[in-house]
Amino acid sequence: MKMTARGSLAALMTCMAAAGAASPALADSVPVGVPLDAVETSLGVDTPRVATGVPVPIVGAPDVPRHHTGDLLPTPLLPSIPVGAELGHTGISSPVPNLLGRPETDGEGSLDAPATNLLARTGGVVVGAPLTMPDGRNFGVPNLVAPKLGVIAPELRGAPSALLGLR
Repeated sequence: MKMTARGSLAALMTCMAAAGAASPALADSVPVGVPLDAVETSLGVDTPRVATGVPVPIVGAPDVPRHHTGDLLPTPLLPSIPVGAELGHTGISSPVPNLLGRPETDGEGSLDAPATNLLARTGGVVVGAPLTMPDGRNFGVPNLVAPKLGVIAPELRGAPSALLGLR
C-alpha cells in the first residue's frame, strides 16, 4: 500500500487530535527509599532514613497555532507545551544525639515535604514575516514590512512546602 502526502497528513492530524483529547492528568510519583543500611553497618553510626518520590512527567497537548487575517505565518510559530508532574512526598529523619549535652535529651530531627503538583510550560516563539499578503494595488507583489519577533516566556507553577521538626 502506497502512502500519499494527503494520507500522511491525515494520519498526523488524527494522532494530534487524539493527543489533544487526552487530558493531561497528573500521575502519582514513584516512591523510592534510599538504602543506607550498609553505611550504618560498616561505620557503626545511626544513619538518616530517606524516602522520596520520583516525579513522573506527563506531557500535555501543545497550543494550537492560529492564523490571523493578513499574516503569512501562524501565531505562535513555535507553540508552548505543558508538562505536569507530582513532586512526591519526601521524608527524612535522623537521630540527633545529646542535643543539650545530656543523653536524656536524645531526639530525632525530621524534614517532611508533602506531595505537591507542579506544572511547567515551555517557552514559545512568535514570528512575523517581513512581507505582507499579496497587494492588488501593487500588481500582486507583496509589500515589505518590519519583521516581528517575540518570545513567550516559560512558566512554572507549584507550591512546594516543607516542615522541619524535632522530637
